Amino acid sequence: MPNIKCSVTECSYNKDVECFAPAIQVARDGNLSSAKNSDNTKCETFKPKH
Repeated sequence: MPNIKCSVTECSYNKDVECFAPAIQVARDGNLSSAKNSDNTKCETFKPKH
């Protein structure tokens, strides 16, 4: 997988500001039928650190 930058350090897949999840799922935020910019999306792969 290519290097994916991530600044969400609270995620367990984040190591040194890079995502190391085995797969990444991104969806539209809320009930939107289309996304117009990155603010309209969210990472569904997020897993909080324990």
